[in-house]
Amino acid sequence: SWAGSEGCKALAALLSGIAQAAYHGNAALTAELLRGQLYPEAAPEEFAALRAKMGGLLQSIASADMDLNQLEAFLTAQTKKQGGITSDQAAVLAKFWKNHRVKIHESLVNQSRWDNVLKNMNWRVDLKSQSRHIDQINTPVAIVEMELGKNGQKECISKT
Repeated sequence: SWAGSEGCKALAALLSGIAQAAYHGNAALTAELLRGQLYPEAAPEEFAALRAKMGGLLQSIASADMDLNQLEAFLTAQTKKQGGITSDQAAVLAKFWKNHRVKIHESLVNQSRWDNVLKNMNWRVDLKSQSRHIDQINTPVAIVEMELGKNGQKECISKT
């Protein structure tokens, strides 16, 4: 029921809204807002089904970080499936993923990290060549310096 270039534009905008909410933390893009802006004539259940289907497909594509060959095979299978997607919808999904893959992948990586990330690391091993105690000579000492960062902040931690 949403064919043609208008349908493609609305679907591309819907995918963008889903991605903004799911991967970029934009909670303002609610289902009601997207329906009102993009599919005002659609019944709420009809829109909810479309949004759920497209959100699920995008999640599958993003979690596998599909390359273009994987994407083409996946979307082709979806068009042949009972209750799947149309070839127009597959084309819109493919174009959207090609344009947004890098940003969505970066967002998923950032969401999966612990609080601190390792920014830099230096290490060295020292050997004592002179000491009052003979048993300390030639005993290696490892010195590790790690620079940890959190959301742009930096702190330096040094361990021996």
